[in-house]
Amino acid sequence: MTRKTAPSPAAKSTATATHAGGVAFVGTGPGDPELLTVRALRLIEEADVLITEAPEHHDLIARVRGGSPDGTDGPEVIDGGFGEDGQPLTHASRAKVVVKQAKRGLRVVRLLAGDPFLYASGPEEAQAVAKAGLAFEIVPGVSSVGAVPAYAGIPLTTKDHREVTVVTCGDRVDWSRYCSTPTLVLLSAVGQIGDIAKDLIAAGKSPETPVAMTRVGTTTEQQTVTSTLARIAADARAARIAPPAITVVGSVVDLRSTLSWFETKPLFGWRVLVPRTKEQSATLSARLRHYGGVPEEVPTISVEPPRNPQQMDKAVRGLVEGRYEWIAFTSVNAVKAVREKFEEYGLDARAFSGLKIAAVGDKTAQAIAAWGLRADLVPSGEQSAAGLLEDWPEYDEQLDPINRVFLPRADIATENLVAGLIDLGWECDDVTAYRTVRAAPPPAPTRDAIKTGKFDAVVFTSSSTVRNLVGIAGKPHPSTVIAVIGPATAKSAEEHGLRVDVMSPKPDVDVLVEALADFGASRRAAMVEAGEPVTKPSDRKASGRRRKAE
Repeated sequence: MTRKTAPSPAAKSTATATHAGGVAFVGTGPGDPELLTVRALRLIEEADVLITEAPEHHDLIARVRGGSPDGTDGPEVIDGGFGEDGQPLTHASRAKVVVKQAKRGLRVVRLLAGDPFLYASGPEEAQAVAKAGLAFEIVPGVSSVGAVPAYAGIPLTTKDHREVTVVTCGDRVDWSRYCSTPTLVLLSAVGQIGDIAKDLIAAGKSPETPVAMTRVGTTTEQQTVTSTLARIAADARAARIAPPAITVVGSVVDLRSTLSWFETKPLFGWRVLVPRTKEQSATLSARLRHYGGVPEEVPTISVEPPRNPQQMDKAVRGLVEGRYEWIAFTSVNAVKAVREKFEEYGLDARAFSGLKIAAVGDKTAQAIAAWGLRADLVPSGEQSAAGLLEDWPEYDEQLDPINRVFLPRADIATENLVAGLIDLGWECDDVTAYRTVRAAPPPAPTRDAIKTGKFDAVVFTSSSTVRNLVGIAGKPHPSTVIAVIGPATAKSAEEHGLRVDVMSPKPDVDVLVEALADFGASRRAAMVEAGEPVTKPSDRKASGRRRKAE
């Protein structure tokens, strides 16, 4: 509840922004959303009002809260970094925005890049909130001062170098004071690096002192230039290094040659197209990020209920009444469709008592397990309908009291599975549990990026994703790496004139991403061995590679 009088200093120190009339100053780190603290994550998830500092905070909010980046289907999002004229707000103006929102009695979270109390406007804004007699709390964040060099593979201290000095560059810095400092971390040095280097050399620093400059650190756009004081200005200019960037001066820079771990990830900075249903893309995208990729999800398939639900209703009633010996799930979506139908009828997993359950693969078995059930049969070999048939037992009238199988499926036919079960002596109720329909075309910029080679790779997880992507957006450019989940998907890609570069050794999205990462690692290693700069597929000009004849 909002206080009528200003709280005492002791009360202020214990009050939290989860109470009405307060604000939490949350450090968001240097750029990578996964560097958020646990408390920061929880406060962002629970906030009624989020005050941003930088444009990238909108994407961060979307990642944490879900929904659209503009906050139209989530918390109220207010720009606390820039005014209506597009110009950066002063510290005083930012404080006014924060105090105004804090007085509303809602859960307010003020997002600040890096750490709120380190090279940020947090202290001034917090003082304004305290002056207004409102509760506040500080949630520290990872500062770019240490995080960016760490992501560049540069430790700021070692057993031999214990001193570090952080300098915010400006016109009045006396660089002679820092001549003997083993390690310097320079902030806002990009535009002045030439003059700074000259001043440090004039003050006694060796011209061959190692220097590293890293821009947009901890993000997949990170770029690091290593040089010396004598050459850093020219090298940074040639590499087109622009703010924001962190500069490290000192012998610790030499350790980057063995400790660089982020920019050497096999898919670092690769823009990867993920043409899947939205429900199925999260795991795949997370794995791509693990290897440094930048997934962009483009829905190509929409999963919808069957046009005529009566067949499904009848099958579920038959399941409850003990009509079936087996139920065979051929996809995660089939599990979801049956589960939703159960919830519609007020049923739960107990209705499966006495029923044997088959799953076409591990992912489908996991979806069944999430329902509290265990699959009795999962293919021991190939995870497909054919693999399922390989292990399916023949009907034995002495052992099996019922000879009927419930097969909930998509509207895409499963004749081979049905025919195989019939050959084994079983009768099948082949029921349409859901429909897969082609999604709407992606926005024009995405379609253009697909056709002109701005994507580095595309990951196809089924034949239908191939057909639907080509149908709604056109064929990927010849320079784009094509990765597929198995032989059937590869065949569909080739039928559409696409050359397959990567095929997963087993039909599993995790294995597929690993195969793509192996491809990227081999490609990178070949460039390094040849002494060539490491580039992405989208950086290349179109080569002699061509699609197969259509």
